[in-house]
Amino acid sequence: MNKNTKRGLYIMLPLIAAALLAGQAGDAAALKASGTSVNSYGSATANVVCGDRLCSEYPGGRAAFEEAMRAGTSTAEPEPEPAMSDDEATDEMESMDSMEAMDGESMEDRSMKDKAMEDKAMKDRSMKDKAMEDKAMDGESMEDKSMKDRSMKDKAMKDKYGKKLTLARASVPATIPMHMGYYEGESVYYIITDSSDETHASVVTQMQGWNVEVAPPLAQAPESALSPVYFFTNGVEGDGVHGYQSQVFATVPGQDGYSALTSHVHVTWADGADASVLTSEEDIMDAADDGTLVLTQLPVVMNMPHIVWPGGQMKVIDRELSDDSPYGEGQVLDIDTDAMEVTFVAHRGWGPDGRTIYYIVTDATPSGPAEAMGVVSTPSSASLITNAAAVDLYQFRNGLAGPGPLGFQPGIATGALGDENYSPMWRIFVVGWNNPYDAALLETIDDINAYREAGLISVELARPMDSDHIVNCPFIDPFQ
Repeated sequence: MNKNTKRGLYIMLPLIAAALLAGQAGDAAALKASGTSVNSYGSATANVVCGDRLCSEYPGGRAAFEEAMRAGTSTAEPEPEPAMSDDEATDEMESMDSMEAMDGESMEDRSMKDKAMEDKAMKDRSMKDKAMEDKAMDGESMEDKSMKDRSMKDKAMKDKYGKKLTLARASVPATIPMHMGYYEGESVYYIITDSSDETHASVVTQMQGWNVEVAPPLAQAPESALSPVYFFTNGVEGDGVHGYQSQVFATVPGQDGYSALTSHVHVTWADGADASVLTSEEDIMDAADDGTLVLTQLPVVMNMPHIVWPGGQMKVIDRELSDDSPYGEGQVLDIDTDAMEVTFVAHRGWGPDGRTIYYIVTDATPSGPAEAMGVVSTPSSASLITNAAAVDLYQFRNGLAGPGPLGFQPGIATGALGDENYSPMWRIFVVGWNNPYDAALLETIDDINAYREAGLISVELARPMDSDHIVNCPFIDPFQ
């Protein structure tokens, strides 16, 4: 019953009572005519009423009332019910509400019934959830269920943000000049991206017409992470770095000792020696043993990833790049040994201060991530895990979906081109949001530190296959 309806009833009650009393008066007159005494409630034991009051209270008594009735001049109109105050009306409504609530059961009874119904609903829901969980677990392992749950959460994240994070030019083609060298008498095609020494970086940059970046930390790489490469400083003229015959490699991909990081060995023909083209490490060592050649080890480390080698080459993918191109499957778009060029996928990310960076991926360890990315496996790189030659790169395992290697936002590096701590060898850390629904876009190392200190993210050293994880990711300018 609404409040207006209740107030209307309060106003009508006096009028209804007056009508009832008038009816009683008529009944009383009939009773009196029959000789029966009546009271104001129609009983036969009290004074007679005159209209709306006792005749004893009517001016002139009953006779005057009856005379006035016959003359049509009676003033015995029902007096209006005094208006209720707001407080009285409120009390009256609360009283009626209470009476309504008590209709058939007390308020306490109803509250207990509501609680019982709520408890039953919660119990039914819990039983339903458990049944669904049991069904989900039937025939699948805890690990499978965990992966399924993670997939559902990831989808929910994408739904929450509408669509995955898209960066302009997130993946672009980068064409890099190739060089030809030798391994055991056969051709090797490779690129030169970085040098620990500024002088050698400048020499190669001028020779190939494409920037070789200076990476000072590479000078700290241990010998176990390097593979020797022989550079000729005189002898037969050719396409080598110093204007003579091409370089000779000691290893190629697929061998345990292979590394894209190379130690720099100068090969110089002795005065009066009959110079010729040498195509294997064994040939060089034999000539050095008989004094025809002089070998000089230089404190220079260069990054010289192989693209094509005897019996193999980097995986080539056939697809058009877009802002949401998948990260894995392969890193090379084209290999042209006639034009001496290779085209890589260059991935966009952030430097330590939020500046845009681009990098390519050439090799990695262990084998699982290398295969997933479609690059060469280099077990020797594992020795860099605690070495200063490798620096930190942060990748994201959840949060905002995007073009990063794990399917989320792109990574953030602790160094960039031109920085003293820049190196192409990256020690990978994985960033995870403790509550993925709190995820925000992070773009700097300061962002990572602030959110970690606030307890919103966790940061862990990546150890896929329970192994040390290093990735060779030369930073480049794809638009040069």
